[in-house]
Amino acid sequence: MRLLTDENFNGSILRGLIRRLPRLDIVRIQDIGLIHTDDSTILEWAANEERILLTHDVATITVYAYERINKGLIFRVFVIYFLGTLRLTKE
Repeated sequence: MRLLTDENFNGSILRGLIRRLPRLDIVRIQDIGLIHTDDSTILEWAANEERILLTHDVATITVYAYERINKGLIFRVFVIYFLGTLRLTKE
């Protein structure tokens, strides 16, 4: 599985994923020079690289996702949405 996190993705979740799955193929928008890039470009990059975009952005990413659907373009997005406070505990 190849993942891409957007620039506002929760760092605690990212660190938890890496800690539990150290071989996970995951890159951040910040690491590939796409910080402050529009969502449509990020979706296109993720699709070209066959990566699943992890985001909390339910407000704008869905607009561009539907545009890609209507054009018949392939992409993968996983939106992580929180209600309330995220609590992480040590095991």
